[in-house]
Amino acid sequence: MLTFLSRTRCLGPLVPQSPATLAALALALLPGALLAGGLRPAMAAQNPPPEDATAPRPADLVILQERISREGLQSLGVYGIKADPLMPDNWRVQIWQEQPDRVTIATDKIRCSPSGPMRVTGTATRLIVRELNPGGPITSANRVDHLIWWAVCVPAQAGKDPATLGALARSLGYSGQLIEREEVLVAPRR
Repeated sequence: MLTFLSRTRCLGPLVPQSPATLAALALALLPGALLAGGLRPAMAAQNPPPEDATAPRPADLVILQERISREGLQSLGVYGIKADPLMPDNWRVQIWQEQPDRVTIATDKIRCSPSGPMRVTGTATRLIVRELNPGGPITSANRVDHLIWWAVCVPAQAGKDPATLGALARSLGYSGQLIEREEVLVAPRR
């Protein structure tokens, strides 16, 4: 699993200089203390967080990558991996993208065939077909595709840095010499 953590700096203890400063500090910290203590001010009750943000994680979820951003912890994982009954070497997988304020779940298709490994993903208006090269160069542009591909096609390698799996890919029959391509198909407007 790849984990990117940022260090926080301690600027030292906050020592109030006067009773007025202490009162101002208490008022500033009060809303946070109320929320942490389980008490909910009326404003928080009127604006609950989106349900997605508190969605329980699936039991078979495998976290592939976690990183800290300005918004908070972001996680990428896969779950619900199922073989496609109509096409051998093809799999359906649920992609779990967790942000501090929401969870996005998408269904992708992965082809594990040594002759044409690929990931098919997209949105409501676009279908994105990415031909992959397991065992080839890994960049920031293709790292997520390869993390997902390895988790589906070789589950024992889930979460490992795909840049370190070149020798394994070649031992499994992948040449590492395929050309990676991306094709975006746009749905017609209605």
